[in-house]
Amino acid sequence: MNYTRLGRTDIQVSRVCLGTMTWGQQNTEAEAHRQLSYALDRGVNFIDTAEMYPVPPQGGTQGRTERYIGSWLAAARTRDQVIIATKAAGPLRGMTHIRNGDTRLDRANLRAAVEASLQRLGIDHIDLYQMHWPDRRTTTFGQTSYVHADDPDETPIETTLDALAELVREGKIRAIGVSNETPWGLARFLALAEFRGLPRAASIQNAYNLVNRVFEQGLAEIALREACGLLAYSPLGGGTLSGKYLGGARPEGARMTLFTRFTRYDSELGKNAIERYVVLARRHGLDPAQMALAFVDAQPFVTSTIIGATSIAQLASDLDAFDLVLAPDVLAGIAAIHAEIPNPCP
Repeated sequence: MNYTRLGRTDIQVSRVCLGTMTWGQQNTEAEAHRQLSYALDRGVNFIDTAEMYPVPPQGGTQGRTERYIGSWLAAARTRDQVIIATKAAGPLRGMTHIRNGDTRLDRANLRAAVEASLQRLGIDHIDLYQMHWPDRRTTTFGQTSYVHADDPDETPIETTLDALAELVREGKIRAIGVSNETPWGLARFLALAEFRGLPRAASIQNAYNLVNRVFEQGLAEIALREACGLLAYSPLGGGTLSGKYLGGARPEGARMTLFTRFTRYDSELGKNAIERYVVLARRHGLDPAQMALAFVDAQPFVTSTIIGATSIAQLASDLDAFDLVLAPDVLAGIAAIHAEIPNPCP
């Protein structure tokens, strides 16, 4: 396993981050514990979760994922071996089960969110605390066109940073990060931190994969120049880049079989591109999922790739991908497909 520095902090994280959003919905507590122990044995020291998890978000399960991690930490006594990242939900309709529906990223809400996560995780500090999505209205979760609208209830970024600074001073957070952010948002977070001496974002967690490389268009330069690297989520496009959904297949127990809300990678253009990537991988004797993961890991702006699995076998195969170096002809094939069908699933 390779490790890298998280932003400009002194925190070293594995190039693979264990995603957890299925735990408590598709995975039991015992299965979550097995995945955690297996990943740790393979050198993964970075675990990503959120107060909202598991997904799909709902009142009966909210917070269960953090509790599963907390029970593992208590039983395995591994707190000093892992870097724990979690996230505060931002404003979104239908989230009334989180903090009574008040999920603005202001002082009172962030303090409440941090305290609740610490309690569920059973720890005294969070290594990386992330804003799950912006407080303001912007292009989030696949929206491609920005439509400006003033929101009188919007929490200014400086207010969010002031609140986080207080929690950092108290030792409840070591570092902060953003997620599902835009170039303007990340630049604003970094500029305010510099000019006002506030906590500096150490990472940005956005979707990035073969069929969604939007990050390269504006955020990659910021990530590299400002040492605020990408924590790439959905590197397999919700599992689609494994090829398991091709031809309309819906494998038993798979995410898109169980839940109809995941449509980001379900367009006809997206399906066409995914099929071409799968064919490319197989033509070169590669596992399609491993090729997709290896591509993400190779990008210079990526700090860590977040992988999620519902079985140990899947987790093992995904981890093996990070020993793979893609040959020049494979990379040329990827470039050709991207040139013809760029970002069909933004």
